[in-house]
Amino acid sequence: MAKIGVFPVLSPEEAAAKIPDGATVAFSGFGHAGAAKVLPKALEVRARSEHENGRPYRLRVMTGASSKSIDEPLARADAISWRIPYQSESGLRKMINRQEVEYVDMHLSQVPEMVSAGFYGKIDFAVIEATEVTTDGRVYLTTSIGASPSYLKHADRVLIELNHYHSVRLREMADITILSAPPHRGGVHLHSPLSRIGLPYAEVDPRRIVGIVESDEPDMIVDFAPPDDRSNKIAEHVVKFLVEEIASGHVPPEFLPLQAGVGNVANGVMSALGENEDIPPFQMYAEVFQDSLVELMERGKLQGVSTTGLILTPENLQRLYENMDFFIPRIVLRPQEISNHGGVVFRLGVIAMNTALEVDIYGNVNSSHVFGTDIMNGIGGSGEFTRNAFLSIYVCPSIAKGGKISSIVPMTPHVDNNEHAVQIVVTEQGLADLRGLGPLQRARAIIENCAHPAYRDYLHRYLEKSRVGHIRHDLDSCFELHINLMEQGAMLPDLDFSQF
Repeated sequence: MAKIGVFPVLSPEEAAAKIPDGATVAFSGFGHAGAAKVLPKALEVRARSEHENGRPYRLRVMTGASSKSIDEPLARADAISWRIPYQSESGLRKMINRQEVEYVDMHLSQVPEMVSAGFYGKIDFAVIEATEVTTDGRVYLTTSIGASPSYLKHADRVLIELNHYHSVRLREMADITILSAPPHRGGVHLHSPLSRIGLPYAEVDPRRIVGIVESDEPDMIVDFAPPDDRSNKIAEHVVKFLVEEIASGHVPPEFLPLQAGVGNVANGVMSALGENEDIPPFQMYAEVFQDSLVELMERGKLQGVSTTGLILTPENLQRLYENMDFFIPRIVLRPQEISNHGGVVFRLGVIAMNTALEVDIYGNVNSSHVFGTDIMNGIGGSGEFTRNAFLSIYVCPSIAKGGKISSIVPMTPHVDNNEHAVQIVVTEQGLADLRGLGPLQRARAIIENCAHPAYRDYLHRYLEKSRVGHIRHDLDSCFELHINLMEQGAMLPDLDFSQF
């Protein structure tokens, strides 16, 4: 049998044969970056074969975050029984919403601690993508760190996907540390986004590595759609607000580290910040480094980034690989328990910008569920940044589906981030600064500044007819818009949708 070092080289089929039905398998990957790629496809084939022969084959699956190269093939083969902590693949989403897969939606920074404490039982296998593994158990990870260091530490057995596509110099960006268990946990001594406190590799007992599978596949990351007019308008409002915050002295003149979620709205905001001369050069403390940031860094506007994953299309990843001398001093890759650590976010004074599905008139945010019942993706890291940020900003378009949906509603049937943590709400219509406002004033600010004009009268009428209390609500009609949407296909069926 061929070996790399002391470890046997396995075919994908041989590796898949080692993982039994019912196993808990922890895969590398964060937002598709650094995810296992070859073995999930082999597991799909094995699951189909087992099912065709009347035998069960389903796995309990952990990752760092969403991972298309894992979720897509395994969901196609009905090979997932349980999933944490975040997903974004449509086939798996449908299975979750049909209760065919048990899904635990959770804050991403909590995954390593929950695993370490044993709350989810033992991990039977870790499947981790790396550029190198040494005979003494040093594992050099690829484009994400995620929860891989903790999975390597706690898994009974380990399979390494050795990916020759990725640059071996990624290790020069890595800063890996695992927090001690309480009550002996020390502080996380990061005092800037580019501070380093760890090692360039993860560690594993080499006796637990049962084999290596070789790969040369890129990450399955596709480019987001370019920002549309609404996204650009949202970006304008955010940039104008931040410029005013600097001018007023609320934000220091040297600015503060930024965090932005994933997607075309976030890309639009970051591009607009980069173009505005009144925004000084800045750094980021975030969970992802995505395409829009590459050019900003090359231009010197973005001076440094702390992240857990390089969420870059192959074109931009190659751009980075071809100029590693430039990018390595400016990017730090950390485990997600550090990239999303609430104490560090608070210490650095991060300005957090995330995306909502809908916001109610008091500032409660739903970023994960439709009708309060059907999961979209999950909460991801938004809650960790929102609760601890110096400024917490939520953005979304005011309407969707050609005006049939209002993103501003009387009450959200599911809440991911509540009114106590959400400070700023932005749509293409405008920006509502909720700081220092009581509930009634918050509601009026959101309706007037953020709701689409076609929905404002309805929302004002709702507010006025509601039972008077510290927070006004009419429990008989607070979900009327959602019920209309489910039953009649539009929140306000009598609207003239040709106007949108």
